[in-house]
Amino acid sequence: MRRRSETLAGAALFRSLSPDELRALEDRCLWRRVEAGQWIIDFEDEGTDVFVVAAGLVRVTIRAISGRTVILRDIPAGEFFGELAAIDGKARSAGIVAVTNATVACMPAPLFRDCIHRHPDVCDQVMVLLAGEIRKLATRVNEFNTLDVRHRIYAELLRLARPDGRGEHSATISPPPPHADLAARVSTRREAVSRELSALERDGLLEKRRGALVLLDTRRLRERVRQAAEED
Repeated sequence: MRRRSETLAGAALFRSLSPDELRALEDRCLWRRVEAGQWIIDFEDEGTDVFVVAAGLVRVTIRAISGRTVILRDIPAGEFFGELAAIDGKARSAGIVAVTNATVACMPAPLFRDCIHRHPDVCDQVMVLLAGEIRKLATRVNEFNTLDVRHRIYAELLRLARPDGRGEHSATISPPPPHADLAARVSTRREAVSRELSALERDGLLEKRRGALVLLDTRRLRERVRQAAEED
């Protein structure tokens, strides 16, 4: 008997499926519970399963040529990963590690492809996700080519922040990422992140609150990033 957390009901990918279709899909998945810090898949693994995060938070990482780990993105409950290998049958392009304790559904590639072929909405969502990831990667490549570390940090803060209702140009990052994690997102060192966050505080653009970083003027931060890109 499956645990209560072992369900695909929270996955938007399968929103068009009927309850009976969803249960049939759940029954054909292998369910795994992973602990925080445990690797789910590693870079260049040969497996082709697709994983749906039913509970918890996992992280996509790659290892740069320098040996430094780069964080690409976090995947919360309700989202999925592993679709590239399921589509082309090639080795994994990134590693996935659990940030918190998590429950994931392992879906064999043939089952995933069959679901895509049978359900147009599932197919459309996968295409939208792939297009979005290509756009994000293109943005990151452009930033690494045109921005210095300071402005890459600014750009990443803006990506992580969400409007908080305090003002038109105010946004909050909660919980605040550890400095080491933020550094891994922009390929720099923790010390550089600490230095730039302190500078933003002095400039009145950042405020550290309990459990959050508050960007006090996102418009000014975006303008700094834009000017830095144009000056390259």
